[in-house]
Amino acid sequence: MQETDPTFERPLDPSEAADVDTTPSLSTHTLRRLLYLAFAVLAVMLLILLPPYISVNRYQHRIATSIGNSLGRPVHLDRVSLNLLPLPGFTLDNFVVDEDPAFGYEPVIRANSVRATLRLSSLWRRRVEFSTISFTEPSVNLVHLSNGKWNLESILLHAAHIDAAPTAQKTSGSAPRFPYIEATGARLNLKLDREKSPISLTDADFALWLPDPQQWHLRLSAHPARTDTNVSDTGLFELEGTLGRAASLGQVPIILRGTWRNAPLGEVSRFLLGRDAGLRGEMDLTANAQGTVSNSLIQGHLRLTGVRRADFVPAQPMDIDLQCLGTATGDFHGFEDLRCSWPPAGSSDAPILALTGTLPDLRNPKSSSLQIGTPGLPAATLLDWLRVASSRVPADITAAGALTGNIDYAPSPSGTLPWHGGLLLTNASLINPHAGPASLVTGAVALSSTTATPPNPQQAKHHKPAPPAVDGFQLSAVSLALGGKDPATLEGRFDANGCTFHLTGMASPGRLMALATALPQLGDGLTEVLPTNRATGPYRIDLTAARPWGQPQTWTDISLRPPAPHSHR
Repeated sequence: MQETDPTFERPLDPSEAADVDTTPSLSTHTLRRLLYLAFAVLAVMLLILLPPYISVNRYQHRIATSIGNSLGRPVHLDRVSLNLLPLPGFTLDNFVVDEDPAFGYEPVIRANSVRATLRLSSLWRRRVEFSTISFTEPSVNLVHLSNGKWNLESILLHAAHIDAAPTAQKTSGSAPRFPYIEATGARLNLKLDREKSPISLTDADFALWLPDPQQWHLRLSAHPARTDTNVSDTGLFELEGTLGRAASLGQVPIILRGTWRNAPLGEVSRFLLGRDAGLRGEMDLTANAQGTVSNSLIQGHLRLTGVRRADFVPAQPMDIDLQCLGTATGDFHGFEDLRCSWPPAGSSDAPILALTGTLPDLRNPKSSSLQIGTPGLPAATLLDWLRVASSRVPADITAAGALTGNIDYAPSPSGTLPWHGGLLLTNASLINPHAGPASLVTGAVALSSTTATPPNPQQAKHHKPAPPAVDGFQLSAVSLALGGKDPATLEGRFDANGCTFHLTGMASPGRLMALATALPQLGDGLTEVLPTNRATGPYRIDLTAARPWGQPQTWTDISLRPPAPHSHR
């Protein structure tokens, strides 16, 4: 009996009836794709699930020994685990590199986790190579001994004797390729002898690789920190350059560039001194070194912007742009032939200050010899600096003239000043408009060092003569137009204990107070000693002032002293 289609009520063709009873089948191409997908899923699942069940701890001692031989220091591990994704490699837990006993017993490097990634091409060879070694939040101790030695010196020299191919070399050769070593979130601690310094670098990112068989390239970015005070923002420190191979540390060729930027001066002083020096502004420092570790040419550029005191904001903060050249010697423990200029050499601005000298031993700053000079610093610039240093200098005071001279620093006998030299302000002028257009100062202002009392001639016969010892600076008599027919004079002296002044001549109260207002540091305490019953016209004064450093200044009217009694025979 024929089958019929229920919809159209017609008989079905026999071939159509066969199609209705047969299940649709997948094509061969589709089946092959599904099979590949199943194998891929299975492989991924195996890569994810199998590593925890594969024990490689039996290779722990071999891996630690291999790394230790590369560093020249014993290495310890707590656990080794295998990773297959995203690239094959090992994870080393509690990685510790021991210290040389000569530098102490605290580990050189300690990291909770280190990942070593294998080079895929090396899996088909007998020699296994690592492409990357990554440290997570390691702690590194840099130890510097008083004899000038560093604890990383032996590690660097040991690595220099191991043949290695460049990190980026595509094919394997006779020498293993040097891995790309990196660290994130590292902390670098500084130890001086056996004592840990409060200075450190935190949140450091570090990278080291071998671009050439004879040269390493390094990169470091970190934040300076200090453990014994609250330092919040010290800017960013960056170092990049190359190190070459050599038989000793002093012979290692270097090309280094370091920057310390976006550093607030208040936090910089906390970092360097352990206290807030009371300065505000921002610092950018750049330094380059090229040569060897023992002897290299250096170039530094210091830029300070918006410099002021912390307790007030001047109308015009100070900007400093200083460039220095020189030679670093003795593994950067000494500096010779230093030449600094503000502004930098070649600038279109007029020269302000120049500094030259040597620093034989950075660990003993008193051994340095320096000279600071100016070819013609405008007096108006000096007055602007005084306004930055003190909020008491009126804004309407004007000054003119040019300052020239040199001040030298050199080691001196005990109890004497290490500074000597002289400064001369020519065509000096100081105008306080509240006392009229006439200048309060006339002529020149000279400051020069004075020598101590010479030794006894009888003693000098038996001893080698020593250079004169400086015991202070003398302010030569300065002519002041204080309202009298003849100018008054001001003399002064500066030494290690403080400063003294002697003011004498004819002066009117108005002009005298105008001088005290224009130079508040000179006028401190002057009002208290002036008589109140004097007329407004000029009268004779004979005043002295004494200010021990760090204490108030006291003026005395010596014209009121009774005459000394005559002695009778």
